[in-house]
Amino acid sequence: MSVTTTNLDGILPLLARGKVRDIYTINENYLLFVATDRISAYDVIMNNGIKDKGIILTKLSIFWFNLLQTNIKNHIVAFENDEIFKILPNELSEAKYKSQLQDRCLIVQKYDLIPLEVIVRGYITGSAWKEYKQTKTVHGSTIDYDLKESESFKKPIFTPSTKAEQGEHDENISIAKATDLIGVELCEKLSDKAIELYTKAKDYSVSKGIILADTKFEFGLTKTNELVLVDEVLTPDSSRFWNLENYKIGESQDSYDKQFLRDWLTHNQLNGVENVTMPDDIVEKTRLKYIEAYESLTGEKYSN
Repeated sequence: MSVTTTNLDGILPLLARGKVRDIYTINENYLLFVATDRISAYDVIMNNGIKDKGIILTKLSIFWFNLLQTNIKNHIVAFENDEIFKILPNELSEAKYKSQLQDRCLIVQKYDLIPLEVIVRGYITGSAWKEYKQTKTVHGSTIDYDLKESESFKKPIFTPSTKAEQGEHDENISIAKATDLIGVELCEKLSDKAIELYTKAKDYSVSKGIILADTKFEFGLTKTNELVLVDEVLTPDSSRFWNLENYKIGESQDSYDKQFLRDWLTHNQLNGVENVTMPDDIVEKTRLKYIEAYESLTGEKYSN
C-alpha cells in the first residue's frame, strides 16, 4: 500500500505539503521531513502514488548525503528509525503513525534557506536544449560551441532557477539575475560548491554505469554563513540519470524516473490535466525504475 499523504492528528504542526514531502515542525530547531509516495508529472500530482517511492528517495538521499559529507555540511540530525522515534513525541510510536513514517523520514536542522534552485548541468537536455536550439544560449548565457541533443558541455555549468511558492512554477534565470537576488559573493560560492558536488556525483555514477546529466541542489546557511546542503539530494526526482550503455548523442534519453508516466500522459493527451489516476501497469513500471536507480547507484538490493 502506498502512502500518499500523512496525518499526524496535530501531534506535530504541519508546516508544508509539497509535491512529494510533508514537512512538520518538531521544535524551534528541528523539522520532520516525510517523503510520501506521491508523484507528479507536468506539474500535476497524480491521484494515486508509487508504492515505496518515498522510502527509495529517502534511502538514496541518505546515501548521497553520506558520500558528500566530506565536501559539505548537511542538515541531517537523524535518519535511523530508532534515532528518529527517540526524538519524536512518544505518541508517534503508535502503529498508525509509525506506518506512515518508518523508513521514509528524516529529522533535519532548520537553516536559513537560499532562495534559489541550484541546478548544475553536465549535458544539454530538457529546457536547456529547447532554449539552446532557439538562441544558442542556456539560461541566457551564450554557448560558443556547437552541441547536439544530450551532448556533454565542455565543463559543467551552473544554471539557477527561482524557488517558487507552492503551486507556482520555478523559472529559469540568468546568473546575473541570481546575483541580483543573493549577491555576487554568495552566487559565486554556490556555483563553485554545486559544480564540485555535481562533479563528484557524476564521476561516482559513471563508475556504476550511469550518467548524471543534471541535478538540482538546495542550500541553506548557518549563522556564520557556512553553506549547508539541504532538502533531498541526487534522487531521480531532482536529477536526470541515464543508462551509460544506452547513451546516444543526438537524441533524447530515457531517464531513471517518471518516463513511463510522462509517456503515458502524453499518449493519452493528459499532460497537465488534474484528477488523473495512473493504471496499475504504469505504477509498477515506474516503481521498478526507481528501484533500478537505487540498486544501480548504491550497489545494494532494495527490499521492503
